[in-house]
Amino acid sequence: MHDNTHIYSVSELCRETRLLLEGTFLTLSIEGEISNLSRPASGHIYFTLKDSKAQVQCAMFRMSLRKTGFKPDNGMRVMLKARVSLYEARGNFQLIVEQMQTAGEGDLQRQYEALKLKLSNEGLYDQTHKKPMPTLAKKLGVITSPSGAAIHDILTVLNNRFPSLPVLIYPVTVQGDSAKKEIVEAIELANKRKDCDVLIVARGGGSLEDLWAFNEEIVARAIYHSSLPIISAIGHEVDFTIADFVADYRAPTPSAAAEQVSPDQQQWLSHLNYLAKQLSAEITRDLSNKNQQLSQCYHRLKRAHPGVQLQMHAQRLDDYQLRLMLTPKQILQQYQLRFAELKSRLLKSNPIQHIYTLQQRLAFIQQRVPSLIEHQLQRARIRFTDCNRGLETLSPLATLSRGYSISKLDSDGTIVKSIQDITLGDKINIQLIDGTLKTSVEAINENN
Repeated sequence: MHDNTHIYSVSELCRETRLLLEGTFLTLSIEGEISNLSRPASGHIYFTLKDSKAQVQCAMFRMSLRKTGFKPDNGMRVMLKARVSLYEARGNFQLIVEQMQTAGEGDLQRQYEALKLKLSNEGLYDQTHKKPMPTLAKKLGVITSPSGAAIHDILTVLNNRFPSLPVLIYPVTVQGDSAKKEIVEAIELANKRKDCDVLIVARGGGSLEDLWAFNEEIVARAIYHSSLPIISAIGHEVDFTIADFVADYRAPTPSAAAEQVSPDQQQWLSHLNYLAKQLSAEITRDLSNKNQQLSQCYHRLKRAHPGVQLQMHAQRLDDYQLRLMLTPKQILQQYQLRFAELKSRLLKSNPIQHIYTLQQRLAFIQQRVPSLIEHQLQRARIRFTDCNRGLETLSPLATLSRGYSISKLDSDGTIVKSIQDITLGDKINIQLIDGTLKTSVEAINENN
């Protein structure tokens, strides 16, 4: 506690008051009516929350406001989760709002969660029950308010993407006590008439209470039992209703639902142009092939024409006629010439002449063979004499005959070539031209 004698500055008092308030009150829930709402360019909102006896200033910053599924407005009764604080610059007591929902949404939220769990346990959300979308719908059915923003968005998208797609509108109210009954009747009527291939159940954004018709159990069961595929396009992207879970497909917005059921006209036209070019090229190629085949058939037919065949046979007939007109004498002359030619060839091929030629060659060879053999023998004798003389010159015996001798060690017969090969007392065998001598080494003298 501060001393009573302490003198506060205004800013000090406001700061300590703010800290005291924020430390005493944690996040609390409070209900009241919005008034004096202002929306500056910053994206934050400032308003007064009041009841019949009091009021308090409130501030809700942009990040918290984005999480709210509706647009706050004057006169709206809301439930807030907020922190108690003080705006020091003015000394104003205020609430910093963290969450906002319309009054009564707490009970609706509990009902929503309970029904969501119940239908999930029954299997209404299972993918096995989802019906496939048609590749190209012949007619589109839209269950929505005829004056709402949803039908405007859907028709705008269809007009831009695929204006030739017919649209059948089943007008219903999308908010209030009668909405759920009208939606169910529209779904049943569409299934009975079978006028369209796919249904879009749509409405614009709003609070949980505004969207409640699409959280009703009878609506969910009507969607589940529909034989036509149904696309739910309810609220904004952040809004989820029971109808979204039961429907065969869920679109984040009505515009997205329209895009889902309609092809892009420009893409289709581009693809059709591409196919047309391909078809034209294919037809051109086919016609060219057919023309070529036709030309080939024409030439084949022309060659096989009876007139051409008659001309060929007429030429052969003329040839036969010319051959028949030759007299027997002319035919005999032809055969005589042929006979003379064959006789000449036969004489040239007479084996007697060939034998005579071979006999002459044999006689010539017989005359030359002895002289050739004698010549070869003479050359061999000369070579033998030369070799014999060379052997005699290189023979050791010739060397011994000139007064030389060969000395060998008696122990192993090694020829003594140097004084280094012997020692004193070694036994030496000396070979002469006519015999051998055995001696021993008594002295060794080295040449100077």
